[in-house]
Amino acid sequence: MVSMKDVLVVGTGLIGTSVALALKAQGVGVYVRDSDPVSVKIASSLGAGSMEEPPKKVDLAVVAVPPALVADVLVRLQAEDVARHYTDVASVKARPQQDAIALACDNARYVGGHPMAGSERSGPLAARADLFDGCNWVLTPTSETDTDTLNAALQLVAACGAVPVLMEAAAHDRAVGLVSHAPHLVASLVASLLEPADERMVSLAGSGVRDLTRIAAADPGLWVDILNANALVVADLLEEMSEGLDDAVMGLRAVGATDDDKRSNGARIVEDLLRRGQAGRARIPAKHGTVPEQYETVTVMIGDQPGELARLFTDASSAGVNVEDVHLEHSAGRPTGRAQLSVTRDLREVLVTTLHNRGWRHH
Repeated sequence: MVSMKDVLVVGTGLIGTSVALALKAQGVGVYVRDSDPVSVKIASSLGAGSMEEPPKKVDLAVVAVPPALVADVLVRLQAEDVARHYTDVASVKARPQQDAIALACDNARYVGGHPMAGSERSGPLAARADLFDGCNWVLTPTSETDTDTLNAALQLVAACGAVPVLMEAAAHDRAVGLVSHAPHLVASLVASLLEPADERMVSLAGSGVRDLTRIAAADPGLWVDILNANALVVADLLEEMSEGLDDAVMGLRAVGATDDDKRSNGARIVEDLLRRGQAGRARIPAKHGTVPEQYETVTVMIGDQPGELARLFTDASSAGVNVEDVHLEHSAGRPTGRAQLSVTRDLREVLVTTLHNRGWRHH
């Protein structure tokens, strides 16, 4: 149980409502507010908090609005003196921080924040109390930030089950541009190739293109706000990427040439690109901060009927194996699919043997 008693969450989209649900689950008194009356009613009906105005000053106000609106909301909340401390959850940090300074906000009582969690779905109906479990939550204090304000934000992070990471705002924006914003645009570019494609071509899509383009399903309006607030950083990253794309095009065209030397050189260019991609992918931490190589995937054929996934997890649990991650791939036009279970390398054979003995088909 955290020591903060009450919180006002302003903005009841996916992140704001998930924050409210997580705090409610920890016994914190939560009040929710939104300019959209439908959204705030839905959030409240889900148990996220009370739509009533707080009867007294709350411990913390969480501003859960797009980056461009953070400072405007913050200055109004501070004029109301609604909270002792203030934070936000916007996915860009430098612009809100600069805007707050320009509007003469009380920046001693405000610290920027960004939980590194989300979904391609948006709105309060997509919210979950466990959305932030184990995720990084960046806080961007400045030299002006009051110690009590930072501690209040740290309590919020702890209550939501996340891991605090302290960064400067500019460093944060460069980081999220690299791991989130630029990849989102790339996913959208790949997905855009599918829009005019022949239906028979698109019907061949498998898990690879689904995984690559999953985030392209997110709300474009929301992402316009995010990208506008971090535009120059993302533009720089895409420019770096464009150099690699130029190399890839040159290499592939050389592979298709008639000259043996050109083909050989083109193949080396393409292979170098693939190897650098493999090396970069290997640097992405997996669950609990471990590296991906410590996990192995067990693929099981699974029927498309109620209870099958639960039975699979039960059988895995009976072997004393903890499934670290799961990915489901449906077979088009068939009543079966594949469940890809990620487990630690030392438990792979135990899981395979147990599932085989329980009648599961291992792919």
